[in-house]
Amino acid sequence: MTPMRWVYLALAVWGAIHPMFYFVSWFQANGWNLGAMIDAWYVSDATTGLTWDLTIAAVSLTIWIIAEVVVRRNWSALIAIPATYCIGVSCGLPLYLFLRSRPIV
Repeated sequence: MTPMRWVYLALAVWGAIHPMFYFVSWFQANGWNLGAMIDAWYVSDATTGLTWDLTIAAVSLTIWIIAEVVVRRNWSALIAIPATYCIGVSCGLPLYLFLRSRPIV
């Protein structure tokens, strides 16, 4: 495995674990209510801007993944889409780069 693949994999793991720490901490303090968390994303202009920034990045990443999967036939890379929406762009993007950088057989 090339050194960059290790970097992508490490970033995907970090992107899954580090943000999740804050999400779990928030849920423990405020109750396990997804609606309340979504409301918190829009509490100020700063958080609303960040929410939209990440939403646009997630949609862009999804379009890129689908376009490349159709051309490259790397169907396993589609797993990065649910990772993006269920965990976050910080996991989905490096996971896709990891999957995309594997040698084509």
